Amino acid sequence: MLVFWSLTGFAQKKKIEGNLSFLKNEKSVKTEFDYSNMAVGKFPKEEDYIKKRKAELNEKEIGRGDKFEKDWFDARKDRYEPQFRELFSKHAERSSIGDGAKYRMLVKTTFTEPGWNAGVMRVPATINIEVLFYELTKPEDIVAKIIMTKVPGQDVMGFDYDPAIRLQEAYSKAGKEVGQLIVKENK
Repeated sequence: MLVFWSLTGFAQKKKIEGNLSFLKNEKSVKTEFDYSNMAVGKFPKEEDYIKKRKAELNEKEIGRGDKFEKDWFDARKDRYEPQFRELFSKHAERSSIGDGAKYRMLVKTTFTEPGWNAGVMRVPATINIEVLFYELTKPEDIVAKIIMTKVPGQDVMGFDYDPAIRLQEAYSKAGKEVGQLIVKENK
């Protein structure tokens, strides 16, 4: 019982605010991403996390922290967003590119836990996201919202020593699940 209780504290949660039926006949949705005001680990502001981690790594090896910072931001466009889009499109049976789209889907990351992998032990990455849907002609009105917390990400084979690999898997899972929710809500 104690093991079950402790594991439920880490369970992913999903909540839909509104109705996703407006996407029933839509073939595409314009997908955008927002990382502003994102907390990272125990840091309420991402910039505080970056500053501390960069300094720690530069202290160990000059330039290593600078590379970490560059890689941290590059991974968004190079890894997270393409993975989310790919799995969303596959499971939602809709394009995430937005050609001819009537709606915009804003994927707003509110929290990131990079996790860690020390070989014999590891903690998966997790993300919290809000997926906001707007009509392109009415960008101030939210049509629907999906809130996902503790979306896990880790490499199945255990070769996820780089946090970007773990986080890429979390965005992949999120894209898949958002796509599946849209299909489920429109049957």
